[in-house]
Amino acid sequence: MSTDSPSQPPRPASSGPPSRPGAEANESLPEPSTIPIQGWHCTHTMYRFRRELISGPLSRGCQDQFRAALDLESNACPERLAAYWTSGHRADFAVMAMDPDPAKVDAVHQNIVAPTLGQFVEATWSFVSMSEISEYVPTLEQYRERLIASGAQPDSPALTAKLNAYERRLPMMMQHRMQPDFPDWPSVCFYPMNKSRAVGANWFSEPFSRRNAMMAEHAQSGIAFAGKVSQLITVGVGLDNWEWMVTLWGRNPQYLKEIVYKMRFDEASAKYGEFGPFYVGYKATADEILAHCKVS
Repeated sequence: MSTDSPSQPPRPASSGPPSRPGAEANESLPEPSTIPIQGWHCTHTMYRFRRELISGPLSRGCQDQFRAALDLESNACPERLAAYWTSGHRADFAVMAMDPDPAKVDAVHQNIVAPTLGQFVEATWSFVSMSEISEYVPTLEQYRERLIASGAQPDSPALTAKLNAYERRLPMMMQHRMQPDFPDWPSVCFYPMNKSRAVGANWFSEPFSRRNAMMAEHAQSGIAFAGKVSQLITVGVGLDNWEWMVTLWGRNPQYLKEIVYKMRFDEASAKYGEFGPFYVGYKATADEILAHCKVS
């Protein structure tokens, strides 16, 4: 509770039991459900083939099971599904899935690790999150104020044109954050992150106006990579060990390196960013993963 909030008059004593938080609200609650009111469930899962148990190519049955698990035409396929072979020793391939129904998302993983294929594959890392609209996406009025603060003249034709363009773009931006399409680009980078709570660099103790300004600077850095990199931020708060998951699709892997380096100098990252493991992958079909990993 803020120490500068106005004091409230004492409430009259009550002999009855204390009411539940929010019980006084008249707003009706939705029916209990695993489907989010807003946003989609999302998982990023890294896997390795257990070559110590594989004496030769996987059996035809195991290969067919793998293809079926990643079948984009299946009726059981989640709304979004993509697979990538990955560089480095920590994983052989990665699978990213999104859907309103968490059961459909998790079913992809269960289909991969189910018998018989499951004895030859293991998950090495995963992240559970949900899509959301960030509180730092500016409203039309906030965008206007931001443009004026950067030097635009109030009520000028140039300002009006930028506001009109933003107003047309805003619904698409919201849609991309909540129900994103996965770009058909060859390279991808995944990494989780937190915002620092360190003494002197506690993101959550900064006022919203300060955080908003830093995130505006961060967004401006990303704009320079329009058409080169597509970004998706999903939230893991309350769902996993890290607070956010960053997914960056690159038209070329060089752009992934460049955007991450550039954004490290933004204050939101340089002072407040904490980063988890980085994974880089390359878009592939089930057959391409099996061939690349020498198990077919």
